[in-house]
Amino acid sequence: MKILVLVKRVEDPETKIKVRADGKGIETDGMKYVVNPFDEIAVEEALRIRDTHGGEVVVGCVGPKDATHQIRTTLAMGADKAVHVVTDSDTDPSQDTHAYVKLVQEQQPDVVLMGKQAIDDDMGQTGILLAEALGYGQVTFASKEESLESEAEKAKKPAFTFKDGRAIVVREVDGGIETLSVALPAVITCELRLNVPRYASLPGIMKAKKKEIAERPFSEFAAGHSAQVVVTRMVPPAARKAGVIVADVAALMGKLRQEAKVI
Repeated sequence: MKILVLVKRVEDPETKIKVRADGKGIETDGMKYVVNPFDEIAVEEALRIRDTHGGEVVVGCVGPKDATHQIRTTLAMGADKAVHVVTDSDTDPSQDTHAYVKLVQEQQPDVVLMGKQAIDDDMGQTGILLAEALGYGQVTFASKEESLESEAEKAKKPAFTFKDGRAIVVREVDGGIETLSVALPAVITCELRLNVPRYASLPGIMKAKKKEIAERPFSEFAAGHSAQVVVTRMVPPAARKAGVIVADVAALMGKLRQEAKVI
């Protein structure tokens, strides 16, 4: 089985974000970047599927030249190879979709996995747009059922099952979960609770240095497609007010009753 996992380079969530003086973006000097956490979950699921059913895991990424570092992280986790669509400009979901359509047509995977959203812009559109553009079935917010298995057993098994050219996928919905059957090839976007991604081992890191990352120009994959969403202004959130210091518990209870009126 061939699994294509689409990943994005995003700002490290532990980094303090500052808005540029012109309000058109964020300060990137000294910024640390990581693999989008939801995409990392998709990589983990792809590795479990490959280890159970055989095949290969190919990682695809649209991003700047130095996104190679994040791609190497997925290869160190165990992915077999990668395709890096290089662009120096910011892209929106519509542009990413055009690039990924061509990548899917080129790679011909049995299933496409990706995170349900990227934590930098939180749009959550690319997976849905991609399935529509390809004419594939899709399952969003893929998760898993609770089980009584040990953590060690759960860490090895994929959450999805495959039978007769279809994938059986559990997804999160309001108030619970539902199980869907989707014909392959399909696009599946992954939810936070699907799995816990593995750490890259030292042997994995060493092997990743020798694995193939095919670089392709963005113009080759999405020529003539301009961004449909443009950031016109960014505003940092309002600073939090200083907290109230009270002398003792009695004073705290008094303020909660008389001022906040929450008890």
